[in-house]
Amino acid sequence: MAKFQMNRRKFIGALSAGTAHVLFTNPIYAGSIPARSQDPFQLVDLGNSGIKTTLLGMGTGVHATNRSSFLTKQDKNTSLDLLDHAYNKGIRYFDLADTYGTHGLFAEAMTKMNREELTLATKIWTRPGGIPEKERPDADVVVDRFRKELNTDYIDLVQIHCMVDEDWTETLKPQMEILSNLKAKGIIKAHGVSVHSLDAMKAAVESHWVDVLHARINPYGIAMDKPDPQEVVEVIQRLHQSGKGIIGMKLVGNGQLRNDSKKIDNSLRFVLGLGCVDMMIVGFETKDQVDNYISRMDTELKKLY
Repeated sequence: MAKFQMNRRKFIGALSAGTAHVLFTNPIYAGSIPARSQDPFQLVDLGNSGIKTTLLGMGTGVHATNRSSFLTKQDKNTSLDLLDHAYNKGIRYFDLADTYGTHGLFAEAMTKMNREELTLATKIWTRPGGIPEKERPDADVVVDRFRKELNTDYIDLVQIHCMVDEDWTETLKPQMEILSNLKAKGIIKAHGVSVHSLDAMKAAVESHWVDVLHARINPYGIAMDKPDPQEVVEVIQRLHQSGKGIIGMKLVGNGQLRNDSKKIDNSLRFVLGLGCVDMMIVGFETKDQVDNYISRMDTELKKLY
């Protein structure tokens, strides 16, 4: 397959104009921009996983580690109100993880939601640190605990969290097989991985096991697996072409771009226009942020489509 070569100066110029996404839609390499509607809450397919969910999802892992996060540290009723607001606005994908400590909080919020409408995603932590315990039980034990914490019979998506090593598909093969068995039993609907290095992402390209992958992506190379967006996008495109669902995260550089309105808009337009990112998640802290991003996405989708 031909590799898409990009002129760096041309990319920077397009970035400042908010049109850098166009440079990644070369029909030889990337394919065309998907035919989407202008609705931020349109339902999209996560690759060939069988999961269909909203284009915009909500992350719950802002400033998260050791089973605590922004949502667990602030007043519980304020967090519940935020989750309720996101749902009522139309968000149906909610991203959780063992390290975030948000399972119990979301279980309470979910009592006001239609479970069948939701895409409930969470992640298993297998690395040292990150959660209080030193032990790392097998995935079936962990998923059983997750279901109890979430008060749900099934989980839509379970991922292995924060992979950085290029050999993760070998070292974690026993846990991958357990998750495959849970999927066969209907306990989970899909499995996958979130990656925090380009080597780990490249390993996922070759893995038939990966249904859905979290990828850090923005046009500025901030909080990404490589500072050059071209390198990252080319791997994401290979993942997408192989049928894997791609969830874009770190759109505002892990919060570093949060006060730069123009760059937020550029990032949204960039990711929405790539053609290889199925949906995006944003870690909201306030109801005003939810409303703001919905408005921004509505504007950028109208420009693209």
